[in-house]
Amino acid sequence: MNRNSGGIVIGIDGGGSHTRVMVVETNGQVLAYVEKGASSIHKDLQAQRNVREAVAEALRQAGRDAGSVRALTAGIAGLDSESDLEWVLPMTELEGLNCPKEHVNDAVVAHSGALLAEPGIVVISGTGSIIYAVTEEGRRIRNYDLHHYAASAARFLAYDATYELLAGNAGDSDRELAEDILRFWERPSVAQLAELALQGFVADRRERNRKFALLAPAVTRAALQGSRLARQVCDRAIHQISVGVEMLASYFSGPEVTVSFIGSVGRSEYFRQRLETVMAGGNNKVYRLVSPAFTPVAGAALMALKRSGTPVSSEVLDRLGRHSHSRNG
Repeated sequence: MNRNSGGIVIGIDGGGSHTRVMVVETNGQVLAYVEKGASSIHKDLQAQRNVREAVAEALRQAGRDAGSVRALTAGIAGLDSESDLEWVLPMTELEGLNCPKEHVNDAVVAHSGALLAEPGIVVISGTGSIIYAVTEEGRRIRNYDLHHYAASAARFLAYDATYELLAGNAGDSDRELAEDILRFWERPSVAQLAELALQGFVADRRERNRKFALLAPAVTRAALQGSRLARQVCDRAIHQISVGVEMLASYFSGPEVTVSFIGSVGRSEYFRQRLETVMAGGNNKVYRLVSPAFTPVAGAALMALKRSGTPVSSEVLDRLGRHSHSRNG
């Protein structure tokens, strides 16, 4: 363990239900990777502790101290305005960590990783949902800026499917999905599920949203297997995503726009297949759909490397990408 080795940077991805921290040497070599609980106070009241512990553990794993960190970039879910910095900034206030720090929304680091800072649009649909674009001129636009929201996060699919079942909209093709939903909620019948619904499912809002999100894979799987109800639920979300992408694409000057989908919902097989079909008939642009080049946490590390003044050569990208590719799958 050599604590006097060359400088390092820290990348933090606080999107979704986990905080991911990567420690990287300035040559692009990944020294440590750590996961902890969520970084957003909207998802976890221990968010600040989660981030601090993840950073401290990553530094220990890397065998380096805070004084050797040249730059830090943190992408935090829920950082949507200047006022949010009040709870975000303390997350990276560790003893000795006095390097330049950059705190942005998690969509920014996701874009950095997926498209390697090139112009294009990233669609994040997983624990949360956001559509984020960087135009050819460097203009940064979120669908939120247009007061648009694509209800495609995992919990929304699960809420929607559960409500459709309670409304009596399940047919013959939905039997397996209905059984999955009842099994998930540990209720033997729709009538008993209705009683649970009347109690609010789960009292605490954070826990309720977390619980519903766990049901989403059953919905996307059922859609792939031909459930009419699941397909209606998923297709509604896919339409909202396509509307958001089309709106943001209109701000690009070129005829073609690169789009990448991120997150457990966006990368699910049914969503990938349907989005390819839907985006092939684009209104405003020709869309080139690409898989994410790097993970969001590697995108954060890439931003930190640039912030530290490190020239990002192809060799640096190759070293950083070796770790990222293994996690993108």
